[in-house]
Amino acid sequence: MAKHRLHRAYKLDLAKIALGATAVAGVLGTHAAVNADTATATAHTATQTAKVAGVAAQPRVAQNRAADESAKGKVNVTAAQVLATARAQVGTSEDANGGGTKFQKWYADSQRAAETAARDGGNRAMYLNAPWCSMFVSWVGEQTGARPQVGWDAYTVTHAKWFAANDRWGTEAKPGAVVFFSWSGSKSLSDIQHVGFVVKDNGDGTISTIEGNTGNGKVEQRVRPTSQVVGYGYPSYAA
Repeated sequence: MAKHRLHRAYKLDLAKIALGATAVAGVLGTHAAVNADTATATAHTATQTAKVAGVAAQPRVAQNRAADESAKGKVNVTAAQVLATARAQVGTSEDANGGGTKFQKWYADSQRAAETAARDGGNRAMYLNAPWCSMFVSWVGEQTGARPQVGWDAYTVTHAKWFAANDRWGTEAKPGAVVFFSWSGSKSLSDIQHVGFVVKDNGDGTISTIEGNTGNGKVEQRVRPTSQVVGYGYPSYAA
């Protein structure tokens, strides 16, 4: 069974670092084990929910300004290039405190961190040991030059709503698509708990993915059931 290193007590004042969580179980992406062990996933979500009890703030898609400015433009980056960059990070692991990755450090130093901290409360430092699946996706977009198409946020729900607001949301698994999960099988964007990249649709009710901050606290390649997929965001890749 995968060890859940996401279960940690933050030293920050949780009342001040609400990460846009109306559905508190989705704050920055709650994560469960790869094979969707129901008991493990439920306990994991309950733990994350307890950490942020009483915290509520509405995510505002419009505040993803940097990405929105270029949302209608295309970039000269293909899905294959994005997946190659993501795959090159497989094995990257967080430290014992759930931090220490270059994805968290990059996000904490970014202008986007200042914007999301102002939106949700808190400060840049809170991202250094925070769940980082959405930060990983954002980092890959930055490294490949596809950030305007991939979007950037630390909160999975807001990240998904940005795709939806830009008419780039759907239910078909495509290589390079950004896939959003809810372990309960919910199809509500507000229930999203995790995010990664689609590698391929396996045609058997599962998809192959590359994800950061898995249940093992690493970047890993996974096979996930489509029953846990809320939906897909589609970057406007070059042909």
